[in-house]
This record gives sequence, structure tokens and C-alpha cells, in this order.
Amino acid sequence: MAAMDANSSYDRMKELKEFDESKMGVKGLSDSGITSIPRFFVHPPETLSDFKNSSSTCTNIPIIDLSGIINSKDADHRLKIVEQVKEAAKTWGFFQVINHGVPISVLDETIHAIKAFHDQPHEVKAKYYKRENELGGVMYTSNNDLYRAKSAAWHDSLQAWMGPEPLKVADLPEICRNEVVAWDKSAKEVAETVMELLCEGLGLEAGKFKELTFLDARVLVGHCYPYCPQPDLTVGITSHTDPGVITVLLQNHVPGLQVKHGNEWVNVKPLPGGLIINAGDFLQIISNGEYKSVQHRVLANSSKEARISIVIFFNLAKWKGDGYHGPLPELLSPEKPAIYRNFTRQEFFENFYSKGIDTKSLIEKIKIKN
Repeated sequence: MAAMDANSSYDRMKELKEFDESKMGVKGLSDSGITSIPRFFVHPPETLSDFKNSSSTCTNIPIIDLSGIINSKDADHRLKIVEQVKEAAKTWGFFQVINHGVPISVLDETIHAIKAFHDQPHEVKAKYYKRENELGGVMYTSNNDLYRAKSAAWHDSLQAWMGPEPLKVADLPEICRNEVVAWDKSAKEVAETVMELLCEGLGLEAGKFKELTFLDARVLVGHCYPYCPQPDLTVGITSHTDPGVITVLLQNHVPGLQVKHGNEWVNVKPLPGGLIINAGDFLQIISNGEYKSVQHRVLANSSKEARISIVIFFNLAKWKGDGYHGPLPELLSPEKPAIYRNFTRQEFFENFYSKGIDTKSLIEKIKIKN
């Protein structure tokens, strides 16, 4: 197989740069009709064997119906939902919410708009293609960590920082501009509801996370996973945990997302009208381990139809003091001492942007060793 041929003269960095500077992304490669993928997309045997051996007896992640708490005064029913969210965040780190208050038409329009952006000729998308300034503005790229990761993954992304500083709407691509702005507003409302339930599950006031600015720093990422001619040699996105507080994910009907539960990988079935919520490393730390961030990944797409997912990562905007954070003091006691030390804003960002995406690396660094 051409992609796997041993070749001592192979110049990986040269190939990476040629691909990057073409600005065509994997969508461009896929559309060109290639039958084998470039070598820098090929993952090592140990990674690929884990994909081949992944099977699960679980059929899906927990599904939580929010219909009874949107504008409801039923305290008993709310308590029941709080318990469901708490249990899901503790044992799975992932759950789907339905009847969340966002019309299905808005979900469909958002997916259609992000797909329309990625379906444009790469010459049109190229003006947004860049790698500098990952921490602000709008950028389109293939693999944010292309030069940091050991192997590339089969996806392209449109990224827009929606907060804490308001994005200049005119900077967004016109083809998806209105839908991105509308989705940011809707997803933030869902995130606020979920954060209130997570707070109550910890015994905190419902508005505690909002007060701590956990809704304010937001980055929206519209992923496209186009058809891959050799899906058994690469991945859609490498196994990782999210670094922030929570993530809200909207996806089309093309499957591919897998979540690790225990020692098994669970296929997440796209649920019409559903939104996926997952806990990030930051939430695990500030909850002192009560809530868990969990590994997840996306398979390379073997379907001729592209998988589209739109994620919004929520994180805090205002750090404590001169820029640090750690487990919330309200959750600590002699019986439940801190299991993580405080960490700085600089540590948080350097940990994420100094390497490829990975699993719980910050959590492992700041864990207090007994």
C-alpha cells in the first residue's frame, strides 16, 4: 500500500508544509478523487488496532429530557433532572439533551450553513485559512495541531472566537454568518441551563458557574469530516479530552463519534433534535473530581456524505487574583480535601497549545500525589 511504503527519503515536514500551503484541506483532497491518503495522515499500528478492536455492549450515552424544567416551577421534577445530570456527568462525562428549547429548524439551519461553508471551492475558503492567532478571531484550517501532532487527522475546521470579546460579525464568512451568530446565542442558553443543573448537583447556587464567567469565553468550531478513501489507516479526530468547562455539540446524521466508558468505546448515535454535552478537564478540576472529563474520538468517515459537527467550547473569562484557579473552596472540607492544586492561566494555555490534543494532561500535572 502506497501510504505505508517505507521510504528513507520521506520528508514529512516538506509534505506537511505543501499540504498546509495548498490551503485545500482534507475536503479538497477528498474532492480531488484520491484513492490513497498522504503518509502524514497514517496513524501507528497501536492506534489503529485500538480502533479495530473497539466494540461495546452499550448502545448510547445517557439521554436527558429537559422539557420539564424549561420555564417550569416544578421543584420536584427539577430535582429529578439535577440527579440525572449529576449521575451522567459523574459516570459518563457525556450525555445528550432533548427538548432543550432550541427549535429543530435552527439546528438544521446551523448544520446546513457550516456544510455550505466547507462545500465551497477551496479557492473561496482559502482567504480564511491560517494558523496564527489560534486564540482569537476567525480561522479556517485543517488540523489545528497539524505541526504539533504525531499524525494528522481527517478533518477540516472553521473556528470563531465568540467571546469574551464580541466577534466582529463581518469577519465571519457570509455563507454562514447569520447562522453562526444565532447558534452561539442558542447554544449559550442551553449551556446556561446545563451549568445551573451541574451547579445544583454539586450543592451550589444555580447561578454559580455563570457568576464565575464560565459562559463567557466561547469558541465555536464547525468540523467537516469528508469521505476518506482509507478510513482504516487514519482517524477523524484523535482520542482526547476537552480542556474547558463544558462543550455543546451539534451534529448531522453521519455517525463517527465514540466515547470511552470504562474500557469500552461507545458509538454515539446521532439523535434528531438532540445536543451532546460533555464535561471538560476544567470542570473535573473545579468540581474536585466529582464530574469527569472523558476520552472521545471520531472515526475517519467511510461514508460518501460528510459528517458535520458544530461544537462550542465554554471556558471562564475571568481568572482569580493574578490569574489562577483550582477546586472550588465551597466543595472542600477535611473529609474531602483538594485532590488538585491550583494552576495558572499560563499553565492552562501552554499545556493545550504546546502539543497535539491529548487526554487529561493538565489534570495529571496538577493532581496532588499522596
